This record gives sequence, C-alpha cells and structure tokens, in this order.
Amino acid sequence: MSLISLLIALAAERYLSSSAWQFSAYYSRYHALFQRYLALGSPSKSVLANSIFLLLPVIGCYFLLSVVDNSLIHLVISTLLLILCFGCVKTRDIYKQYLMAAFRGETTTCDMHHKQLLQDKNLPDMGFGQALIWLNYRYFIAIMIFFVVFGAPGALFYRLLSQLNEASDEQESEKNETDEPEISNADKSVDDTIEATTEYQRSEDELKVSEYNQQLLFWLDWLPVRMLAFGYMLVGHFSRALPVWLENFFDVGKLPHNVLISVAEKSEDFMVDVNDCTAEPCLLVRLAKRSLLLCFSIIALLILTGVIS
Repeated sequence: MSLISLLIALAAERYLSSSAWQFSAYYSRYHALFQRYLALGSPSKSVLANSIFLLLPVIGCYFLLSVVDNSLIHLVISTLLLILCFGCVKTRDIYKQYLMAAFRGETTTCDMHHKQLLQDKNLPDMGFGQALIWLNYRYFIAIMIFFVVFGAPGALFYRLLSQLNEASDEQESEKNETDEPEISNADKSVDDTIEATTEYQRSEDELKVSEYNQQLLFWLDWLPVRMLAFGYMLVGHFSRALPVWLENFFDVGKLPHNVLISVAEKSEDFMVDVNDCTAEPCLLVRLAKRSLLLCFSIIALLILTGVIS
C-alpha cells in the first residue's frame, strides 16, 4: 500500500495547490492552538514544550491508523497525510518567478527572489540552485524515505520538525513586531531592566530549542543524505563525484546540506555561461528530478520484492 500511496501523492501534489492542501496552513493553525490551550505556551519556550508539540500529532496519527481495520480507509488516510507533507507551493512559485525575472534580464529581481527563498526557509548562504537541491530532498525524498520506513507518522514527524526549524526565524520576527510594551516615563528604567532580563532568558531558551531541533534534524538527515548523494552519482558523473562522496561519507560532522550540494555539483556539468543566472538552477533541478525518479524506482523495487512492506 505504501507504493500506491506514493504514486497517488506524487501525481496529485503538483495539482493540489490550494491552501487546503498546504502543510503550512495546518501547521499555523496547530501552532496557534498549541499556544492558546496548553499551559506550556510556545514550542520555542522550552525543549519539553517543543517535544510535546512534535509528538502530539504524530502519536495521534499513529493511534488513528492503528485502530482502523479497513485497508482502504487506512490507505486513504495515509495518502492524504502524505499529500499534505509533500512539496511546497511557495518554493515552486519563487522558482517560477526567479526564472521569469531571469528571462527578462532582471538580475536585481533574481537576487531578491534568491534572498527571499533563503530567508523563508531559514537556510544558510548558498546559491539558488543549491537551495533548490536541498529543498527537493527535504520536501520530497526525505518524506518518501520516512513514509516507507516509518509510515505516515514518520513522514508527519519529519515534516513537522523541518517546518518548525524553518518557522523559527519568522515567529521570532512576528513576536518582535507585536510584543511592544507600553511603559510610562516613571517606570521606564525599572521596566527596561526587567524586560532586558526577560528577553535575555527568552533568547537563551529559544536558542537551546533551536539547537535541539537542528541537532535532531542533523542526525535524521545523516544517512538519507548520503544515500541520495550516491543516487546523484548514478544519474550524473559517477567517476567525478565518487571521490567527493567518499570524502563526505566518512566526515561525520559535516552538515547534511553541504554533503548533498558538494556531490550534486560534481555530478552535473557546469560548463555554462557565468552570466546566465538560470543555468545553475535549471541544471540542478533536472538532476534533482532524475534522482527523485531513481529513488522512487528503488523504493518500488524494494516493495515489490518484499524487502520492505
């Protein structure tokens, strides 16, 4: 049934672009409900609140699927959850806008879309095509792997964790815009001291939670990223990328996105015009599409041969 769910979800994801099928819309509602009704407040307040925020939907999903006896209903629920976890309409829209601006020769607009993508997804400084390679892994291939290995709860957990990591900067900026206390001149010095102490403690707590999420994502991505990087070699320049893959495989502490990007760039031919800002994104996106088809084919083969269920 996992193979059927993957087929339906991959086919439907591109055409279901309304907010009813976007994970971010449900994430925002869940985040607001969590803050409103639970005494723990924001998930960024503590590691405990963060863990409960992540586990509540996953446990609920697990128990819902475990009590469903009908195979068809189980398939429908799993497929719907997979469709919600797959993809990101906003990233696809930014990519289209970037290409249209590039074809018009508007390099400043291209730079603006590039910076917007990095900011929206809480990514470090990297090229536009490099960001697309990484987000293709995060929104599709990682979800596929966790769905096949751990079922719909596993895919939901990974997507929740990655969304929480991406939304941390956005939530912080919104909080800074809305939480502006009104204080009188007489109490200004005292209130400033209290506010500074509270803000410092809040920043320390949020930093710990952010580091916890990043470390958890690091270990969840460690093996899948190296497996996907090997797939890039199979659909690209194997001999040229193999030394880079071997070097990165044994570098335990290297960040997953650096591993994936370094192998992807060696797996594709970059003999292009440096003034063409569409060359890198288009080449890497084509490489990502080939690797996605390869991953799906391997998963289908493993399911059909009974290696995985």
